[in-house]
Amino acid sequence: MAFSYESLLPAQRILTAAASAGAFAILLKSIVSDLIPYKYLSSSLAKLSRQLTVVVDEFDGLTSNQMFHAATIYLAARISGATKRIKVNKPPKQQHLAVTVDKNQEMVDVHGGIHFKWTLHSVEQSAKNESSRSEVRYLELSFNRKHRDYVLQVYLPYILEMKEETRSVRLHTVDYNGTDYWSSVVLNHPARFETMAMDPETKKGVMEDLDRFVRRKDYYRRVGKAWKRGYLLYGPPGTGKSSLVAAMANYLNFDIYDLDLREVQCNSDLRRLLIGTSNRSILVIEDIDCNLGLLNRETDNAAADQDKITLSALLNFIDGLWSSCGDEKIIVFTTNHKDRLDPALLRPGRMDVHLEMPYCRFSGFKILASTYLRITDHLLFPMIGELLEKVEATPAEVAGELIKSEDADIALPTLVHFLKDKDIKRSF
Repeated sequence: MAFSYESLLPAQRILTAAASAGAFAILLKSIVSDLIPYKYLSSSLAKLSRQLTVVVDEFDGLTSNQMFHAATIYLAARISGATKRIKVNKPPKQQHLAVTVDKNQEMVDVHGGIHFKWTLHSVEQSAKNESSRSEVRYLELSFNRKHRDYVLQVYLPYILEMKEETRSVRLHTVDYNGTDYWSSVVLNHPARFETMAMDPETKKGVMEDLDRFVRRKDYYRRVGKAWKRGYLLYGPPGTGKSSLVAAMANYLNFDIYDLDLREVQCNSDLRRLLIGTSNRSILVIEDIDCNLGLLNRETDNAAADQDKITLSALLNFIDGLWSSCGDEKIIVFTTNHKDRLDPALLRPGRMDVHLEMPYCRFSGFKILASTYLRITDHLLFPMIGELLEKVEATPAEVAGELIKSEDADIALPTLVHFLKDKDIKRSF
């Protein structure tokens, strides 16, 4: 069959028409892009989709997002063999490995018969943006849009509740290398109210006060006060102030934020640290009278603000405008010398409870004897009671003698000898 140039004309016309159509599509896309900004176009296209995506940022400004942290804990517990990439690390003072989801990994969860897809994203950015964080993380949750109400009213609240039930109490300390100036470890402190060498009535009063505080959310809102409670623990060293804080945290399942004011560089850093504390937490400032760098109100001035934190900044967080940042928080100040504190700290409404941690008395000794020696009575109890009325011995000192032996017939005479020596020294 002879080759004919005319036989190629139909094919050529088809290719020409296709090229023209492609050019027109490109031109149309350009016109649409010019007329309709991309974000509006994406939004319009999203409305046509049956999928809805919920974005959960790690931070809301300076404040950490509880939903983000709850979701990461929830997803870590649901890592399966289908997950292609995970992160593993060994936190200090923690027995087990911590396994978490790595970025850009999809995870599928099923709740209430509904399938959900989670993805962790991370964006690197300049340190000048987003409160000097170099990495911004966020989670994306995708699902059929018809389940929107179920997600917001059932699924996400369920994840938040699961976090509170399963999480470990953590101890946070100042860390300028962290994303929010805090780093944390699991709190393994064994202190419990049952083992605290305190007057039983005082101990009961503290527990009742804590119980009343955590159930009064609506009350605080009704009276127009921030949902916070302030405790001032004062008394000589060794009387159990730090142990009481640990017992409070274990009792309420609250995290502890240990704030050493000497590590804080300026008022703006102090504000960021305080805002970075989570809800359901205890902020502790130990030895408030001895913290270097804390200026009193008389020396607060513009020049000093450049280098040191001020008492005014701290007070503003306790009951000023910044006090409304976050809910269900307890603030604890400890001191060995209450008389040295600025009167502004003691004003009603700032430290709600002033709790003296005294020297060990017989009621406290009996708790220690039960804990260390597993006894409730002994022939030497009356003598020990009399000695404790005369000498100033801290619970830490008494415990230090009892721990020397698990045999009461050895430990108690040792304690009696120790208390008699203190009594002799007191006489001189």
